[in-house]
Amino acid sequence: MKYKKIKLKRKYSPHYTEKKPFFSEKEIIFRNAGKAMVLKISSKVQLFTIAMFCMIAVWSVYSYHMYNKSGAIISDKDQELIETRDAYVELMSDFVAIQKNIDSVLTSMKDNKGKNIDLYKRQAMVVEDKIKQITEEKDWADSKKINDKAELNEIMLQRDLAAAERDALKEQLKELEVAVQNIKKAELEVFAKVESIASKEINKIKSAFSKVNGALKQQGLYFNPLANSKKRDSKGGAFVPAAAIELQDDKIIKKISNIYKSVDDLEYYREVSQYVPLGKPVWSYWVSSKFGYRSDPFNKRRAGHKGIDLASRTGNKIKVPARGRVVRTRISNKGYGNLVDIDHGNGFKTRYAHLHKIYVKEGDYLEVDDAIGEVGNTGRSTGPHLHYEILYQNHPVDPLPFMQAKIS
Repeated sequence: MKYKKIKLKRKYSPHYTEKKPFFSEKEIIFRNAGKAMVLKISSKVQLFTIAMFCMIAVWSVYSYHMYNKSGAIISDKDQELIETRDAYVELMSDFVAIQKNIDSVLTSMKDNKGKNIDLYKRQAMVVEDKIKQITEEKDWADSKKINDKAELNEIMLQRDLAAAERDALKEQLKELEVAVQNIKKAELEVFAKVESIASKEINKIKSAFSKVNGALKQQGLYFNPLANSKKRDSKGGAFVPAAAIELQDDKIIKKISNIYKSVDDLEYYREVSQYVPLGKPVWSYWVSSKFGYRSDPFNKRRAGHKGIDLASRTGNKIKVPARGRVVRTRISNKGYGNLVDIDHGNGFKTRYAHLHKIYVKEGDYLEVDDAIGEVGNTGRSTGPHLHYEILYQNHPVDPLPFMQAKIS
C-alpha cells in the first residue's frame, strides 16, 4: 500500500521584540519640506539632563527653605539692633557728659594732684568697655559683669600707670646718667682750663722773680718769695670743699684739689708780687745813665752810680710800682734834690730823687701805681730826669731787670 507523502506546513514561530533599557538611545525625527532630519539622543545625555533637573529641583527647595529661615533670623537681628542702638545712645550721652567735665577736671588737677584725671580715665575705660561689650555680646546690660570689668580695668590701669612710670623713670635715669657723664667731662675740661690758666699766671710771676734774682745774684743776694709766707702755722694741704668730697669721685676730687692748690699759690704769688717793685716808675723815658760805675757828669771822674737815671720831661708823673709805706721825704737843692724813700717790705726799698714836686708825706701807705710826685731837675742834676734806686736788704741793686720784669 502506497502512502501518499503529505506536505507539512511550516510551524508558527511568534516573533518577540527585545526589551530595551529605559535610557536607550532615542531618535527624534524632524520633517520639513519633504525632508526628514533625525536627531539622536544618547543615554549619557539623557542621564546628564535628568541629573541637572534633579539638582535644580533640590536647589530650589533648599533656597526656599533658607529664605524663610533667614527672614526669621534677620527679624531677630533687627530687634537686637534696635535694642543695641538704644543702649549705645544712652552710653554715648554718658560719655559726652564726661567729656564736658574735662575743663573742670584739668582746673582742679593741681589741687588734687592728678586724682581727677585718673578718675576720668577710669570712667572713660568703663564706657569704652561697655561699648565694646555691646558690639560683642548680646547680654550687654548685665550690671555685674560691667562692675567686675570696671574693677578689673581700674586694677589694670593702676598697673599700667605704675609700669609706665617705672619705664619713664628708667629712661630719665639713663638720660640723667648720660647728662652727669657729660657734666663731669665738661667740669674736668673747665677744671683743666682753670688749672692751666692759674699755672700760666704763676709762671709769669715766677719768671719775673727769676729776672729779679738775676740782678740780685750780682750782689750775692737772693729773693725767695716763699720765705715770706704769711701762713703762720704748720698745717698745709690744698683746700677741698666738703661738697667736692661728697661727690665720691676721686678724679674730680683730685682735679679740684689741684685747682685749689694752684689758685691758692697764684693768690699768694700775686700778693707777694704786689710788694716787689716790678715795672717802670715813669711812662715815658730814656735811660741816660745806667746802674754801676760811670763817668761823673760834673767832674768826669769814675764814680759809682747806685741807681738808674731815667730822662723825662719835667712834670711827668712818677708812680710807685709796688705797695709800700713812705718812710722819708726831703726837700733839697743839693745831692739827691727833692727825695722820696718808700719801704715795700720783704727787704725791698725804692728811692726817687731830683723830683720837681712831691705828692706824699712820711707815713702814707701807697698802692700800686699811686703817684708820688713829678719828674724834675732839683739837686745835683744836669737836666730833668728821675734818679731811681732799688735796695734789697739795704744793698743797692740794678733797677733795670725789675723794670723789665713787670707782670702783664
